[in-house]
Amino acid sequence: MALKLVSRKLGSKFLPMLSSTSPLHSHATSFGFKHVREEEKSQLVGNVFSSVASNYDLMNDLMSGGLHRLWKDRLVSMLNPFPGMKHLDVAGGTGDVAFRILDGISSIKRRANQDPINDHLQEETQIHVCDINPNMLNVGRKRAIERGLGEDKSLIWLEGDAEALSFEDNTMDGYTIAFGIRNVTHIEKVLAEAYRVLKHGGRFLCLELSHVEVPVFKELYDYYSFSVIPAVGELVAGDRDSYQYLVESIRRFPPQEKFASMIADAGFQKVEYENLVGGVVAIHSGLKI
Repeated sequence: MALKLVSRKLGSKFLPMLSSTSPLHSHATSFGFKHVREEEKSQLVGNVFSSVASNYDLMNDLMSGGLHRLWKDRLVSMLNPFPGMKHLDVAGGTGDVAFRILDGISSIKRRANQDPINDHLQEETQIHVCDINPNMLNVGRKRAIERGLGEDKSLIWLEGDAEALSFEDNTMDGYTIAFGIRNVTHIEKVLAEAYRVLKHGGRFLCLELSHVEVPVFKELYDYYSFSVIPAVGELVAGDRDSYQYLVESIRRFPPQEKFASMIADAGFQKVEYENLVGGVVAIHSGLKI
């Protein structure tokens, strides 16, 4: 997998004035390529994820050729989880990221040779899995039981809105959101909430499908996105429309530089992003100083 790390000092040249036809404006009032009222979008997106929840993991494997597993591994390795951390994983209802974080913490504990101090820290670990869709959370709880984590008190499942989190200020060591932020109505509100709930020194990490710039690769990617993915969705999940929306939503999401500038505008420092597979996905990060 080709990786390209791009770190940017974000100045005024990356903060162009937004016009009424800018991608951000369209994203905030769009459902895929359709324009909808803002109050309608959350319900429409909810319907999509209620429809795809039962086949979500299978479709992720089929659409990415299994690469989404490596991308999530990379996200968690950048988080560098530790025993006793308080972490918030948003739009993570199926538990993919949360399970990886717990695995990482457990491996640290094993390397510490069962140090009693680490035992105590392990008990203090809290991984909050927040998702606005109850069907996705049900999938995650079921997977947790299958993994023997059904009674693990470190995993806390809750239904919640990324734009209006129920957590107090400065309470989280880390915040992750994987393949979720492009589906929200107001990206700025999500970033502001992430900044608010993080402690000083806390890390923001976002894994999201992004924009491919290499011309020939872009043409192949566009063909795959619009011709293959909806067809697979119809064949496997019996739902072409939801997967048509998913590929359209990627094109509505701000390009890497623009999204990085939005993270900086929210107050985060040391903002950078890493393109994976030529920009098919990108991991954005920022630090609350």
